[in-house]
Amino acid sequence: MSRASPLCLGLLAGLLLTGCASQTTQPSQYSGFLADYSELKPASSASGAPVLRWVSPDYKATDYVSVYVEKPVFYPAPKPSDQVSQATLEQITDYLKQAIERELSQRMQVVDTPTRDSLVLRSAITGVDSSAEGLKVYEVIPIALVAAAASTAAGTRDRDTNIYVELEAVNAENNQPMVRVVRKGHGLQLENDSSQLTLDDLKPALDTWAKDARSFKP
Repeated sequence: MSRASPLCLGLLAGLLLTGCASQTTQPSQYSGFLADYSELKPASSASGAPVLRWVSPDYKATDYVSVYVEKPVFYPAPKPSDQVSQATLEQITDYLKQAIERELSQRMQVVDTPTRDSLVLRSAITGVDSSAEGLKVYEVIPIALVAAAASTAAGTRDRDTNIYVELEAVNAENNQPMVRVVRKGHGLQLENDSSQLTLDDLKPALDTWAKDARSFKP
């Protein structure tokens, strides 16, 4: 049976937004999804992009033989809009979970119920800032998702937004954190576009995140 070390550490380091992120997340941009950010240190993702990462000194690869993937969440919970419906937000997290499990199953055992020798993966897509004056935190994620799928050839760019990813792997037996990663996603420019976002618009990006996890090599 496959061991978890390369994959689980790789998942946390590799399941990250691709693009032109040029710097790590700043403390003021932490969402609060993780319980502790104090020990995060600069590191590099599989693609060489800067991330913040912490690995517990108690982490031992041989302690784990499987991984349980919790459904990814948006944190804070976004406010649906005319462009991004609640149904679409649910579809995005459902699909991302399926994509992660599909890719990880090629490397190790993915379980439906965690056992004492499992790592539990928790992840959140977080949006914590925007240059648009008056924009609420919970509104950033839908706007950034629309911007990610918008054509750069249409409309007028009127604000920049950022999406962030925060991830944690915990010991299923005692719920102790083993790995934490925070990654700043690329800046997105919002187009003046009123079209509604669908899951199909984002599938390529979601598939890329999952494949990055599987292909990571320590």
